[in-house]
Amino acid sequence: MRHLKRLLSAFGVAVMTLASPAVFAEPLRLELDRGVSEPMPFAIPAFEVETPGAEAMAQQIAQVIAQDLAGTGLFRPVPSSAFISQHNSFAQPVAFTDWRAINTQALITGAVAVQGGQVVVKFRLHDVFLGEEMGSGQQLVGTTDGWRRMGHKVADQVYSRITGETGYFDSRVVMVGETGPKDDRRKRLAIMDFDGENLQYLTDSGAIVLAPRFSPNGDRVLYTSYESGFPRINVLDVGSVTRQQLTTQPGEMAFSPRFSRDGRQVIYSLASGGNTDIWRTDLATGQHQRLTSAPSIETAPSFSPDGSQIVFESDRSGTQQLYIMSASGGEARRISFESGRYGSPVWSPRGDLIAFTRQSEGRFHIGVMRTDGSGERVLTNSPLDEGPSWSPNGRVVMFTRETLGATGGPSLYSVDVSGRNLRRVSTPGFASDPSWGPLQN
Repeated sequence: MRHLKRLLSAFGVAVMTLASPAVFAEPLRLELDRGVSEPMPFAIPAFEVETPGAEAMAQQIAQVIAQDLAGTGLFRPVPSSAFISQHNSFAQPVAFTDWRAINTQALITGAVAVQGGQVVVKFRLHDVFLGEEMGSGQQLVGTTDGWRRMGHKVADQVYSRITGETGYFDSRVVMVGETGPKDDRRKRLAIMDFDGENLQYLTDSGAIVLAPRFSPNGDRVLYTSYESGFPRINVLDVGSVTRQQLTTQPGEMAFSPRFSRDGRQVIYSLASGGNTDIWRTDLATGQHQRLTSAPSIETAPSFSPDGSQIVFESDRSGTQQLYIMSASGGEARRISFESGRYGSPVWSPRGDLIAFTRQSEGRFHIGVMRTDGSGERVLTNSPLDEGPSWSPNGRVVMFTRETLGATGGPSLYSVDVSGRNLRRVSTPGFASDPSWGPLQN
């Protein structure tokens, strides 16, 4: 009879602490849909160094894994000062008693070898209280320059095995890097790892750029450029860093673009003749289709994951609110009804929620609601939060937070979909308009 549950409910449900080794304990698990109140304690003893010269890389990879997991707010690293024993050999049996004694629940062991320009990382995940391995050990091979990705990939595997969901660590974010004084701010398109590392600029500061958006497979980026003096939409190939302009009519202003889920089409706002509507363009044929036709301002469209619907913002009711319509256009239904103005909606990759910016009583909020407008939850509260973007697994939202005053500027933050674990994303300067890309291959 199983008398002891070790099922951790994420963000809220108490974790049953084992007073003694639990022979009948249930497998290690975090149920994210139920909320976690206590982060799961995990340990990473020093990875075995299998080749001369791999010491530093072994330490750095273990640090990336620990930082990724701890950064979710779901896991808590057990400090090495608390370790009773080490695990010096990857092939060595685990002394589970020593790890149970310091209440470690998940144990990650590993080994690193560096040969030529390649790094080989081996790891195992152990359920300490059951005293067994979770899944099979794995070996990853990559270039030494890509050692951080090895760490992210291991962290994704650990996250997935414990939560049952895909991770989001081996992913990139495209955003606008900003420099200079507030009255002469320079803006460049930049790409970086999800944690702010490995930042590279994709454009120079010769023209203002806004609102970059990743394609579904991460190979291209849409963004709005003022290079011609009017807002135009560019499509940038991430690999070659070459770009081409989306064709619109002269004098028309095109902005706020997003890819369809198959990456073949772009939806965007087009201002012409004093009116702004939503259009769709097929990238292969160049064929345009107007999706709205109203005297109000329609903008910020975002496809549903199955591509059948579009959520957008409109002031057709007198203030900015959120609406959903068919991907082919037609009648729209309003889904936002609380006080204030709503904007920049983004459909979750899971399809269950829509993230948005809400302005109410002089404050800005990032929030989420179900696709029928019910269950609205406000996740943040500040003088200026805007521009949410979903993590690949739909569990975290990244957004821009602007600090006010002469020396203020925008920074990137992330928050769990539950509203917990608000964190600033480290960037070398001001940063805005994040778009979170998919997991890398």
